[in-house]
Amino acid sequence: MNKNIQPSAFYTFDPTKLDIETVIKPIEMSFKGEHEELIALVSNIKSFPKLQKSKAPKMDKATILFISVMDWQPDGGAPIPLDKNNIKERIGRFPTPDGNAIKYLLTYTSQEDHESRLHELLYKLMNGLSEEDFGLKGYDKGIAGLEMMGWLNYAEVGELKIIIQKGKWIVSADEPYDGGIQEIFKNLVKLLKSAERRECGILMRKHS
Repeated sequence: MNKNIQPSAFYTFDPTKLDIETVIKPIEMSFKGEHEELIALVSNIKSFPKLQKSKAPKMDKATILFISVMDWQPDGGAPIPLDKNNIKERIGRFPTPDGNAIKYLLTYTSQEDHESRLHELLYKLMNGLSEEDFGLKGYDKGIAGLEMMGWLNYAEVGELKIIIQKGKWIVSADEPYDGGIQEIFKNLVKLLKSAERRECGILMRKHS
């Protein structure tokens, strides 16, 4: 075995309190030196950087977005993870070259119900913040290796959970890992239920 082979990326699914779409306009205004709308949304976040009147923030847009939406603890501590009982390990690095379990679902499932939003929601979770999909540059990658992929808001968390549980999807005959789709869906539903209980959305991040 080649000892120089690098492990695949690891993915996390973080709890968010604000829907990303609600903070984009305030962030854009903040970069024009107009901070009022953004401050109104993030006034209770202790780690939020200081903003100077009529000046753009010193941090990049992706980092400000991340700080703005996360479900921080009341004392400012890191968000309590959604996953328990090693779900992170089971869904965070799937045994494919890129480790991406959500991409695996999109590749090896088809939808029985053509009105289902299964693939639409999975794609948003995996790629919703890319410049190509989001339509704005600079919201997916920030300082210190921050790489955000996509998200679901609280309503979409519940919607995706129900869609998965209905089971109106078909596993491709080409699936390389027997039972892989079912295993990913099982653990994803656990994450979605956890987010639903906490009235949170989910943010997917990549850790290279």
